[in-house]
Amino acid sequence: MGGNRSDDIATRQKRYLLSMSLRSLCFVGAVIAGLAGIGWLWPILIAGAIILPYFAVVLANVSTQRTDSFELRRTIDHRELGG
Repeated sequence: MGGNRSDDIATRQKRYLLSMSLRSLCFVGAVIAGLAGIGWLWPILIAGAIILPYFAVVLANVSTQRTDSFELRRTIDHRELGG
């Protein structure tokens, strides 16, 4: 189970890194669009840069495994007492 958990964490870290890289690209793109005079594009890119951290955190916290769920297990011994 230790390997699966570390693989899950690595996948979540990659997802977060990808989202934050996209956010950085949005900021750079907004600056370039602003300097190029594309007035309609830079506000969209800024909005993306503002919203992306929320989604990055949510996606990073989503586990790819279902082992985090609560499971009920029967531990009652049903043997009768001998007499």
